[in-house]
Amino acid sequence: MSIYIGMMSGTSLDGVDAVAVRFESNTGLEVLGSKSMNLSEELRTLLLSLCFSGPDEINRSQIAGNQLAQIYAETCHALLKDLDLSASHITAIGAHGQTVRHNPQNGATTQLINGALLAELTQIDTIIDFRNRDIAAGGQGAPLVPAFHASVFASDEPRAIVNFGGIANVTFLRRRGEEEKTFGFDCGPANILLDAWVKENLGFTYDKDAKWARTGVLDEGWLSYLYSSEPYFSQSCPKSTGRELFNLKWLNKHLRAGMKPEDVQHTLTALSALAVAKDIEKYQPETKEVFTCGGGARNPLLMEYLQKYLPGKIVQPTDILGLSTQDVEGAAFAWLAKQFVERLPGNLPSVTGAKGPRILGALYPH
Repeated sequence: MSIYIGMMSGTSLDGVDAVAVRFESNTGLEVLGSKSMNLSEELRTLLLSLCFSGPDEINRSQIAGNQLAQIYAETCHALLKDLDLSASHITAIGAHGQTVRHNPQNGATTQLINGALLAELTQIDTIIDFRNRDIAAGGQGAPLVPAFHASVFASDEPRAIVNFGGIANVTFLRRRGEEEKTFGFDCGPANILLDAWVKENLGFTYDKDAKWARTGVLDEGWLSYLYSSEPYFSQSCPKSTGRELFNLKWLNKHLRAGMKPEDVQHTLTALSALAVAKDIEKYQPETKEVFTCGGGARNPLLMEYLQKYLPGKIVQPTDILGLSTQDVEGAAFAWLAKQFVERLPGNLPSVTGAKGPRILGALYPH
């Protein structure tokens, strides 16, 4: 029996999530608790600026990596306090860090986090840099969570697990015992555009419960145009994407004169659901059950559109399977840390396109 802490800050740049997971051999996992902390507006602005070319990037990246290590450590300490645990109870931390550049076509990806500082501040073995080993083996380095999904969510029938983070990605699970046939990829934008647009227009960091989006209406013509005009949606997998493609510049390029901002928000919500639904129908139409996780799983309008575009299928949150929508990705990085410690592969070549299974991560001992 061992306890790991998985930590991540997603593409949405909304905060840090930490999940403590107890793994027991052959009996699965138990989430002991979780903790989230918001990023300061200053750090969020710094990280967002580093997603694009700018002045003095090396120095600013170093500052951001150190600040991230600090808030990761604070989140970890708060979680340990809640659970009445000490650092000595934890086998390792799996820390994803903050993705600021993802260019697998160039053999490169960057997740900011000072792993050495995090290990120093927590006094816990810290594992970071989970993507680069897969990219070195010719893979996309993303998405990483399908291997975890296969280990915990497989059943006797095909399933789809959809994560609505900054980017929407899908994992296609075959029947139990066929985990090697698991595959998945990034479908397109989710919170990354919704958050950017509400910030641009209202100054909010996100559209809570889609309240602003609901004041608008769906623009069917514009939705069809967005989906058909963007080559990424029809690109074959394996594939992955991020803020490099889907950003305000992309959105402004596609806006039409006279559009109401709230209609844009409403239609972008539908776009995220449509991209996922079309991929499910294309790649695994026999799927009857679709389970959602990530921040977008709490967006009621997004869930309504996903159900609308997947008639006849059951759309439910992963809570039904015993793992909270907010804990899935954090638990995945706890699992990836466990895989590293046990020197077991953490990737699925069927997902990323890598040449074969690889042990993912880099260790900073405490």
